[in-house]
Amino acid sequence: MQAKETLFADLVQGRAQQFQVPLYQRTYSWTEKQLRQLWTDILEQAELLESGEKASTHFLGSVVLAPSPQNEATFPRWLVVDGQQRLTTLSLALAAIRDHIADGEPDEAERIDEEYLINKRKNGSDRLRLLPTQADRAQFAAYVRGPLSEQAAGGAVAAAYGFFRRKLVEAADPAAPQDVLRIEEAITSRLTLVAVTAERADNVHRIFESLNNTGLKLSQADLLRNYLFMRLPTRGEHIYETYWLPLQDSLSNDELEQLMWLQLVLDGDDRVRRQDLYAAQQQRFERGEVSEAEIEAYIKELYRRGALFRRLLHPEKEANEAVRAHLHRLDTWQAQVTYPALMLLLDRRQRGELDSADTARAMSYIESFLVRRMMCRVPTNNLNRIFQAVPGQLPLDVAVADGLHQLLSAENRFWPDDDELREKVRTAPFYKFGRGHQRKMVLQRLEESYEHPEPVDFATAQLTIEHVMPQSPGDEWLRMLSEDVVDGESAEDLHSRLQHTLGNLTLTAVNSELSNHPFERKQGLLQGSHLEMNRRIATTERWGADEIRARADELADRTIALWPAPLRGVGRAERSRDWNLAHQVLAALPHGTWTSYGDLAAFIGSGAQAVGNHLANTPGVANAYRVLTSEGKVSDGFRWAPQDAGGDVRARLSDDGVRFTAGGAADPAQRLSADELASLVSEADDPADSEEDTTQSAPESQGEETDADSFYLQLVAENSPERRFFRELAEDNSPGTVEAVRGLLARWEEIGGTVYHPGGTKASGSGAILTLEEAGAPDSVISPMGFTPGCGLGGTAYLDFQWLAVTEPSARPALRAEFLRLLNELEGIDLQEREPGRGPAPSFPLSVLEKDRNRELLVEALMWVRDRWESRD
Repeated sequence: MQAKETLFADLVQGRAQQFQVPLYQRTYSWTEKQLRQLWTDILEQAELLESGEKASTHFLGSVVLAPSPQNEATFPRWLVVDGQQRLTTLSLALAAIRDHIADGEPDEAERIDEEYLINKRKNGSDRLRLLPTQADRAQFAAYVRGPLSEQAAGGAVAAAYGFFRRKLVEAADPAAPQDVLRIEEAITSRLTLVAVTAERADNVHRIFESLNNTGLKLSQADLLRNYLFMRLPTRGEHIYETYWLPLQDSLSNDELEQLMWLQLVLDGDDRVRRQDLYAAQQQRFERGEVSEAEIEAYIKELYRRGALFRRLLHPEKEANEAVRAHLHRLDTWQAQVTYPALMLLLDRRQRGELDSADTARAMSYIESFLVRRMMCRVPTNNLNRIFQAVPGQLPLDVAVADGLHQLLSAENRFWPDDDELREKVRTAPFYKFGRGHQRKMVLQRLEESYEHPEPVDFATAQLTIEHVMPQSPGDEWLRMLSEDVVDGESAEDLHSRLQHTLGNLTLTAVNSELSNHPFERKQGLLQGSHLEMNRRIATTERWGADEIRARADELADRTIALWPAPLRGVGRAERSRDWNLAHQVLAALPHGTWTSYGDLAAFIGSGAQAVGNHLANTPGVANAYRVLTSEGKVSDGFRWAPQDAGGDVRARLSDDGVRFTAGGAADPAQRLSADELASLVSEADDPADSEEDTTQSAPESQGEETDADSFYLQLVAENSPERRFFRELAEDNSPGTVEAVRGLLARWEEIGGTVYHPGGTKASGSGAILTLEEAGAPDSVISPMGFTPGCGLGGTAYLDFQWLAVTEPSARPALRAEFLRLLNELEGIDLQEREPGRGPAPSFPLSVLEKDRNRELLVEALMWVRDRWESRD
């Protein structure tokens, strides 16, 4: 590459040439804020020219260019890899100057046109010296070539041109006129650029990536779009016009990014974070040579799913009434966290795997899952993970709606049953649960359940939640409550216990009129209400504890009828496709090898105990007995699965070539790690290893990954940092410490936390970070603790107090001190708080977790942090 400082005039003047903004670039997006700042800089330079001062020029930024594939010796064409916003803006400013002086100084206008804007002897799109991305091309050409009457109205290009025309009129104010040609000179010869020019052999995408993959300039969707269209040299125009441009026009950039992330999730990547979208999709495409047909297939699928995604954003676009009603309610709930599951249902319906009735039924399970958890105050911080995992965990052997019901009913999903729901409706302070719009929606659905012949139009009614027994009761209320107290409880205590329960809440448009008045006065107002639930309250003679509980029982019955219950007896949710893969890799174990529960668990992203339970209860799993403890011994809890042949395990292992040490353990040299298990699957599924290679003759439209390839690529992408952490942990810590850490991480996830494993490169090292995230707000996160595997000194747990000191609620010194006190209850730990940023972070060795009591105390301390996080102001 070559880099040099240049001026706009030097860059674009001279021989005929063209600067092409590639299809993959985002559209022109400068707003008036950037335009005003540029105009100020231009006027400043024009004044310096007028005064004759030899002041420095103004640095505008960089432009990165590369030879276009359409380059010709007689007509150079350059790809604008970076800097298109600046070039487009300056071109529009010059077009505005040209048009401003066209009547009075036509020769100067023609000069500006020919020097900076057009290639005089070229036709068609070649006539434009700057060729914007296709979405902006027609409008830009209208301003450069005219006539303006043919331009499309609106858009950023039109706004920028109009801005400069207005400012030029201001500059011509007779009271203080400014020379327009001085302004032109300032633009072309006083605004400096650094032009970076790549050679043909340079990888321009890597240049672009290094300039823009900082999360500041371009979004993940921008980067991925650029990446895709850079790999479509021959079919890019057609694909852009047919699929990408309509998709881009129908969604905002943020929505498009969300759709791209959902596509990854639907295709099986259930752990990718949205901020890692670009890297994850790039990693998939770069697992081998990707053809244009494969990228086209990806964009066509994105286009198809875009129509489905718009129904989530705009439920009124859904034709089926029942499905539309569920989408409306989930939209009202602000349940974006459920999008992976909703997209899966709409996708499967479009593929013919379920009809609209079953789609609505499946959505009722999702709605019930959210509502019941909110009413029973189940923490929401694991909802992202639950719904993101749905595509990968959905059972394969049952219908979609039934499978979703089964999946959400798993015991580690915490979907409250009828008994728990009924109890919470009767006793829990519903008014303090969830968010206001969610509480209001529950009450609205309960009102609708009465099926009044003239239902209220909730879209226009100005309804708020009303406490029938007021929050600040007067003497009359307290006297009535004193009649209901038992066991020495005071009226104030009874009021405090019942005031926020669902039985005491309703909807009304006259909240201020009801106020804290006695019940007799409220009765009249409620009697005249259009809501059936209010008229029923008004028929009651008094409103005390018994009446509130009776109404709660009635509403509980309606709640149970409206929102279906989970299935009973469903175990933990596991990834069904991963179990299939576990069976495949066990069947592929070479003679004379074995693996451990921990290795197999790391390979499929589960837990060692879950692996053991699955193998013990699943008949017909080949080589299940060759899964041993990390010490190479048969687990004390090992049992043959029902219907399996059984026999002496050690004898079977010996027959399979597994050697044993003098201590009775399987030879550790024959143990296969998680990475080695992954290599077994990749070798078995590699088409190149088959007797006949059919990939050359297969049509391009069939160039898709096999399921096994997808599994392997997914596991490599998802688990390599996790595997590296546990491999390094095992290298530098005892087996007992490794298993203790595994158990602790699993327990953290069970109580609603997330475990993040950094990239784990040789440069950065590996680790495990415990985090808590707010559902639907991935930027709202706290990390109470992290683990490092050790570098010859044993693994360490550390507290990042510099982060905790600026993150609510841990920013409060008293809370950090209490967290340290809880940790210091562990045997062998004595942590002292240091001022954030001063000295090393408080830490302790992971080996202390080998003691059961220490693990229990640490979990209690982490649950304390979780509770403070969830109840934060």
